[in-house]
Amino acid sequence: MKKLIAILNKIGLTLQIVKTAFAASLSWFVATSLLHSEYPFFAATAAIITVQVTVADSVNKASQRIIGIIGGVLLSMLLGHWFQIGAISIFFIIILGMGIAKALRMNQQIISQIAISSLLVLAFGQTREGYAYERIIETIIGSGIAVLINALIIPQNAVPNVEKGIITYSKLAATTLSNLTALLDTTSDMIITGRAAVDILIKEDEKCQDTLELAEQSLKYNPLLTNLRARLSQLTEIIIQLQRITIQIRGIRRGLVDLQNISQYQLEPDYLQQLKQTIETTATCIAAYGQTAVHSTQENINFLSEAIQVALTAQAQFLNNLSDISSLATLRDLGSILTDLGRIVSETATLPEVAEKLNALQD
Repeated sequence: MKKLIAILNKIGLTLQIVKTAFAASLSWFVATSLLHSEYPFFAATAAIITVQVTVADSVNKASQRIIGIIGGVLLSMLLGHWFQIGAISIFFIIILGMGIAKALRMNQQIISQIAISSLLVLAFGQTREGYAYERIIETIIGSGIAVLINALIIPQNAVPNVEKGIITYSKLAATTLSNLTALLDTTSDMIITGRAAVDILIKEDEKCQDTLELAEQSLKYNPLLTNLRARLSQLTEIIIQLQRITIQIRGIRRGLVDLQNISQYQLEPDYLQQLKQTIETTATCIAAYGQTAVHSTQENINFLSEAIQVALTAQAQFLNNLSDISSLATLRDLGSILTDLGRIVSETATLPEVAEKLNALQD
């Protein structure tokens, strides 16, 4: 099935297009069978509009269209007794219908649908008995069929996209933190801030958040994917922790920039090398955390646990050597950086399997 879908996508026939065509044709068939309508355009049109990327979006579109058509039909039935179809009657019915809907703060889709349905019912309802009621029933049929097809035929599952996003996010966070060590190599005539790299990381966070929201929408009103809700809840917590790590990385960047500005005091080469090693070992934990959170294999758990131990050891060693530094400003900035590095490692150690492994190693 996946191979067939991939082939259809290559020629432009996406799953959503196929669903839309099927929903429209089935709605037409059902409407003609039940209502014996010669041209049930409203059923097919409602189906076309209702099929969206997610089931939740389809339900939203269906409700908007049904509310809009009922409002338009009621308006036309109410005013149709005094108006004949013509330019003036069209003007007054549309401006009245859209104005009332706007005053009630209805969705723009509903406002437009009220105008369209009121126009059609005004035009054809006076010459055919029962026309208005048939249009409402047709819309309900088309919308309902579209929602069912979207929910039952290969419903969209965006959870794998969230998992991919987490791995990409964690790798970028690790790379960003590791690259911040370049700030320790700059001289007074070549100052860099690392702001651009951190901004890219923030954009990746926003992209990952968008993917998460789409996944949440894909599971809403979706009976076939209810088993994935617990998994999505876990992935949500992982993204929240990566966001916290991003905040710590931003703090580390600021601390390193502050170190650059302490012109009266420079770290010894040995201290610089130790600090770089401490930052890089912490960065390794971030990438390993994302990989382990998504794929909790024993190999990944062991690697992350060992990486955390190495990072903690490096942080402890560097902290012990701070007593040789006499500059209070330098101690302040280094202490801030070490605090953020420690928080990052703490975030990566929150996975239950990893915490258990770390406890075993410590014992």
